[in-house]
Amino acid sequence: MYAEQAPDEEPPAVRWLPFQLNPDLPPQGISRQDYIERKWGKAGNKYERVSAVGREVGIPFAFDDIKVQPNTVDAHRLMLYGLKHGREDEVAESLFRGYFMEGANLTDKSALAAIGERAGLERAPLDAYLATDEDRDVILQGDIEARQNGVNGVPFFIFNRKAAVSGAHEPETLLKAMLDAAKA
Repeated sequence: MYAEQAPDEEPPAVRWLPFQLNPDLPPQGISRQDYIERKWGKAGNKYERVSAVGREVGIPFAFDDIKVQPNTVDAHRLMLYGLKHGREDEVAESLFRGYFMEGANLTDKSALAAIGERAGLERAPLDAYLATDEDRDVILQGDIEARQNGVNGVPFFIFNRKAAVSGAHEPETLLKAMLDAAKA
């Protein structure tokens, strides 16, 4: 979209920063059903609209396959590991596919390693990394900084450190924010 509207410009660089939706969850996460009931009661699934929009754009969300609401510290560590190995975007895509379309348990380090391997990372060094707490403090500090800077949900976009857009928006809205930030 950006390249079509501004063909002489470089596409924007993307950096994925840590932010936990549920920082209070235990390391092993909790039952997804319990999470949904705590958040919205027994009234039903609040993901029906998201699923419908996903179908419209070819994303087969499988919310019913998600059995664990994860603590995402290790998933963010996987993202950072991907960044260090030049595969950050691929890891993000693989994480989203694993969780939202396959119901992967993001608290399971073996599942995270498989997600990283699918994104092009070497499995053995990744297994070794995930077996440690390396970068845990970096992720927790990044989460604190995001909150201190006003992030309170996802998606959250910051363009050129000048313009912020919270929530899902049409591509035109995001493009306008990018262009406004570039002018500022």
